[in-house]
Amino acid sequence: MAKRALVLGSGGPVGIAWETGVLAGLAEAGVDLSDTDLIVGTSAGSIVGAQVAMGKAFGDLAASILEESAPLSRPSPHLSVLPDPDFTNFTNKMAEAISGKRAAREVRVEIGKWALRTETVSEEMFIAILDYLFYEFVEDRWPDRNFACTAVDALSGEFVVWNKGASVSVKRAIASSCSVPGVFPPITINGRRYMDGGTHSPTNADLAKGYDNAVVIAVSGAAGDPEMAAQFRRQLDKELIILRESGTKVELLVPGASSIRAFGPNLMDPRNAVGAVRAGLVQGNADAAMLRAIWCH
Repeated sequence: MAKRALVLGSGGPVGIAWETGVLAGLAEAGVDLSDTDLIVGTSAGSIVGAQVAMGKAFGDLAASILEESAPLSRPSPHLSVLPDPDFTNFTNKMAEAISGKRAAREVRVEIGKWALRTETVSEEMFIAILDYLFYEFVEDRWPDRNFACTAVDALSGEFVVWNKGASVSVKRAIASSCSVPGVFPPITINGRRYMDGGTHSPTNADLAKGYDNAVVIAVSGAAGDPEMAAQFRRQLDKELIILRESGTKVELLVPGASSIRAFGPNLMDPRNAVGAVRAGLVQGNADAAMLRAIWCH
């Protein structure tokens, strides 16, 4: 039987909503991407991926966003997910890292230092949100499914992959993967601080290397600065080449024009989550036929 991988990229609260909608729309059309051998999540994708690994029904997850009852998919007086005025520092550094003009890890160290000194909500508050989202993780145990999420050491710039073999709290691992610099705090794990895995790559799709089939759902770069979007896409294309050269057959899902319009200009703005999940449902239904050949057997 073919080994299959599902890769879920970054994209803030809007990306969480859209990816959830896409998965629900695909499932409605008979393509269930939860039937997979590996789930890789980065940032927003780590939240969606963990829910996939837990076996949650996509339709129920989409419905909770449509009802505006999903944490991180609605505005909250206790947890702001809108960047502060200095957020351009992060986006400029990300563009520099991706451009190749300097060593990417060196730039990530600078991003990490900035993230560590920027005032955000507390680690405890951010972890409390994850506790609410993932209360089913009894005693903070990893799901039995093969789930991995990504993060970056805020001081060294080192890229890390967390999974159930890493001796790490699953909730802290997910929180670290989602710790957008300047918005959420770097997360303490084994005495070190970790930030968003998207600072290494918005998708980290090459982690699915060697699997027979892979579906990559990529969000980042669809909204905002067109030049940065183009740079993100070039990085993703390099990862897809690595996958295909390893023998993996890849299908890539990216937001269509109607989805991009639903996102608005800021993927971190939860007010656009309802529109994003609706657009994802429509796109998932439309893309099911394309995926059926490599996923359903």
